[in-house]
Amino acid sequence: MDRPIGVSTWVWTSPLDDRDLVQLATKVAGWGFDVIELPVESLGDWDPVRARRVLDDLGLGATVCLVMGEGRELVATDDATRRATQDYLRGVVDVAHTVGASAIGGPAYASVGRTWRMGADERRSALAEWAEALAPVATHAGQAGVRIAIEPLNRYETSFLTTIGQVLEAIAPLPADQVGVLCDTYHMNIEEQDPPAAIRAAGDRIAHVQVCANDRGAPGADHLDWPALVAALDDAGYDGPLCIESFTPDNASIATAASIWRPLAATQDAIATEGLAHLRRLGA
Repeated sequence: MDRPIGVSTWVWTSPLDDRDLVQLATKVAGWGFDVIELPVESLGDWDPVRARRVLDDLGLGATVCLVMGEGRELVATDDATRRATQDYLRGVVDVAHTVGASAIGGPAYASVGRTWRMGADERRSALAEWAEALAPVATHAGQAGVRIAIEPLNRYETSFLTTIGQVLEAIAPLPADQVGVLCDTYHMNIEEQDPPAAIRAAGDRIAHVQVCANDRGAPGADHLDWPALVAALDDAGYDGPLCIESFTPDNASIATAASIWRPLAATQDAIATEGLAHLRRLGA
């Protein structure tokens, strides 16, 4: 199955702005990418109307990342923080609708790096609280034709949802056409005992897929069993984009958040181009 292949602007810059968006979109389109992944660190960082014109001119599709920075929480938080986070997520949905993205993806539950211990009863209560908080955002997404892809993070970045199975449990009460799963090979490599089996279990609830090497470098420059991962996506019936996600070491805050302590390829461009070549060879 030849899926669209995308790459995140986080490979080169953070936060994204209008000027960098034009430059990067032109570059990745020239390399042969089908999709560019656009993070929304703060609403207003870049103009989605202008971005749509740029992408249409280049023949590029878009995917959109939500960003759960400090102070963005939907669970185990106060009402004001929850409402502000819901407003932010609605805004990201609107951005996605404008640029023509069918999904927004990310850990739409708690700020990255926030961890706390929970017993079984506390976890059940927290899951119910989270589903209730996400429900109005999911309704807004459904009305916009956008699906929210919930990303499990590894144990060092969250204690709430770390596996695809946990996400499937969490989203069970929410409509499948509004809320799905984001599968990220980096986090799966840490948390899933059998990544292909986890992908197959997610099935038609997979709403987005992000790919990179086990060390956040170019897909293929690593120990992951890429043919097995692609075969699992085939079995799951996922035909959406595979988006390469890595991060620039030049922005101190994002490099620290993503633990980018050394170069992951000869150049940032190589993460994209070598990853693209590998995925094309796989027929992904």
